[in-house]
Amino acid sequence: MYTQSLPFLQRLFFLGGVFLCLSLLSVSSSAIENSYRLSTGDRIQITVYGEKDLSMETTLNSIGVISYPFLGDITVSGMTVKKLESYIHDHLKDDYLVNPNVHVSIVTYRFFYVNGQVKSPGGYAYRPGLTVQRAISLAGGYTERASRKNTFILHEEDSEKRIQVKQNTKVRPGDIITVEESFF
Repeated sequence: MYTQSLPFLQRLFFLGGVFLCLSLLSVSSSAIENSYRLSTGDRIQITVYGEKDLSMETTLNSIGVISYPFLGDITVSGMTVKKLESYIHDHLKDDYLVNPNVHVSIVTYRFFYVNGQVKSPGGYAYRPGLTVQRAISLAGGYTERASRKNTFILHEEDSEKRIQVKQNTKVRPGDIITVEESFF
């Protein structure tokens, strides 16, 4: 009898593990969105439940502004997703809707950039969990002249400070990664 229940227990543990992994990914993704500051190039989805005319998908323009029905132009750059939800909710409430249910999500993040001694320098679509090593892989890997020890990152929000990084350093949207040339 015990041997017949073993496959069931294995499936149960497997499914439990899958559920745990999916839960951690959704928590990680929502944690990123809660602290992430929107900026030029981010594509967002705004949903007002039950109000098709107020739901839209849009990209922040070059000055971080979106045009939204009834509210006009909104400067979104620097806001978190939750702050934008609250802003839209508060400005639609009373004047247009009784109690709007607003949800904002990030469809695609703005690009990050890799330059210097990589095979395909340029801008690449950001993905949560991205590291310097993965970013360099997306850029085709190192060239023959690349220094694997002299890799620097410039964060968008602190464009004055270039930081030397390791392969496992996390990359953020808007970052610029530079791989220096090796002298030997």
